[in-house]
Amino acid sequence: MLFAIIIGGLIGYAFGKFTGFLIGAAIGAFLFNRAKARLIGKLQNIQSGFLESVFAVMGALCKADGVVTRDEIQMAESMFARFRLNHKQREAAKQAFNRGKSEGFDLDAELDRFMRLSARQPALLQMFLQVQVSAVAADGVVHPEEHQMLVRIARRLGLPESQVDQLEAMLRGAHAGQAGAGQRSTSDQLDDAYKALGVSPSASDEEIKKVYRKLMSENHPDKLAGKGLPESMREMAEERTREISHAYDVIKDARKKAG
Repeated sequence: MLFAIIIGGLIGYAFGKFTGFLIGAAIGAFLFNRAKARLIGKLQNIQSGFLESVFAVMGALCKADGVVTRDEIQMAESMFARFRLNHKQREAAKQAFNRGKSEGFDLDAELDRFMRLSARQPALLQMFLQVQVSAVAADGVVHPEEHQMLVRIARRLGLPESQVDQLEAMLRGAHAGQAGAGQRSTSDQLDDAYKALGVSPSASDEEIKKVYRKLMSENHPDKLAGKGLPESMREMAEERTREISHAYDVIKDARKKAG
């Protein structure tokens, strides 16, 4: 804001000395505040639209196998708590979820609406997909019908199918870490770690480090918030960075032991 005031003042001074400086500074401050208000309004629209589309599509996902179970409803409600939604946001999320699982819900149209709202920003589209994968994999399992719909969602958002595999691998790795490494074989964990980072087992250490740093940068919570990610979803963004770090650590440890 100070920069805008100074520039406005200097321009005004060039035309009207001290009086011009004051007028120019006032105009600079006004234009800055107006631009700031527009930016805040745009971010708020993206945030509210993000939440509405997230839960509408979640409702459709829960009905992928033909019926919405009580467990799936409880999963959606747990997401309300996880995202720390206030009363107004919870009501809007419930309405969106019910709309998504209703007959005649147009999944493609909803995804298209979200893409327009988010200006097709890759980071927001990826986070949107991550929320859906997290929702259906809340029990640690992604059923075939759910996987197929996740693939459909990814394709509609312009994301590669591999993004679904990558996110599912991240979640399996996170569940394994919580349940204890002994729950899955070391080779399975390593395979998922490579998938989670989207790299080949034949990639060099330097290539893997480069991909890891790129993913951490793209998924930094502050950077996502600046693009319009709701503050209520910050925890999920932080969770993804932990999953990325966990996958990287698994690969590093395996290579260290092998070397």
